[in-house]
Amino acid sequence: MAWLVAIATFLFRAGVVIAFAVVIFAVTVQVVSRNFLPFSPAWTEELTRFALLYLAAFGIGLAYRSGDLVNIDIALQAMPERLGWMLRLLGAVIVCGLAVLLIEPAWRFVSIGRIQTSPVLGIRMTWSHAATVVLLAGLAIFSALRVLEMLAGRSDGRPVPLDGSETQPPTLPNAPG
Repeated sequence: MAWLVAIATFLFRAGVVIAFAVVIFAVTVQVVSRNFLPFSPAWTEELTRFALLYLAAFGIGLAYRSGDLVNIDIALQAMPERLGWMLRLLGAVIVCGLAVLLIEPAWRFVSIGRIQTSPVLGIRMTWSHAATVVLLAGLAIFSALRVLEMLAGRSDGRPVPLDGSETQPPTLPNAPG
């Protein structure tokens, strides 16, 4: 199962890196052209918006895995371990179920893009709308992996830092323990 997690993490990290590289490229072209050229290409703004959509879409699954999304860890840490484990499992099952449930309507949303084009770049909006499917797929994949790891006894369902190291949750200064 570790190889499955590694592959999913690699693919979504690659998506984040590519989307971020496109943002950097487009913004650099925009800044350079505004400061050193007599014109500013409008396509850079639209390309940046599309890349930001994909940056969020590829990053959401990774953020879920690492615990960087809004979470209620404080409440779960205050509960008995077994109850916290069950609630983390239930949460992962619900996130996975909702993400899978929303993929079909998101796909219908993508199909609407076939009849629309972006105003400046002139590409089909299908490419922009597809970010919703990527986002939902990422949530479904990483929440399903969490469920599988928990049921296999390989994880307690707590977020895993992106570097893969298992760390203890931070403690407050002067807190007992």
